[in-house]
Amino acid sequence: MKSLQKLILPVLIVAAFLIIYFFYFAPKDTLGNFSSFDPNNTATKDIKVKVVTERGIQSNMQGTMFYAVDAKGVEVYVQGPPNLENELKASGTVTLRGHLHNDYFHASDVMLD
Repeated sequence: MKSLQKLILPVLIVAAFLIIYFFYFAPKDTLGNFSSFDPNNTATKDIKVKVVTERGIQSNMQGTMFYAVDAKGVEVYVQGPPNLENELKASGTVTLRGHLHNDYFHASDVMLD
């Protein structure tokens, strides 16, 4: 009986950590929301979005510019790293790492899914 009592607390602690991980930190396959970004904050966050290839993708030495849509259907102009045009056309969804400005999203990194 005493060994069972000594085992209960560690099991509860491990269970709490697993619950927090799976519900909060685990990566999700659903699209994110641009509304979770504050335009006045330059903190870098990740968001999974769908690339809108119908609006065109432009690429030059300064970067790649394209449009992306989130889970709520909000379409945002994205400025990303250079030379991603072919990869973006082939990929349906991407994960953007960056921050939101008032009129565009600045992606410091684009991770293809």
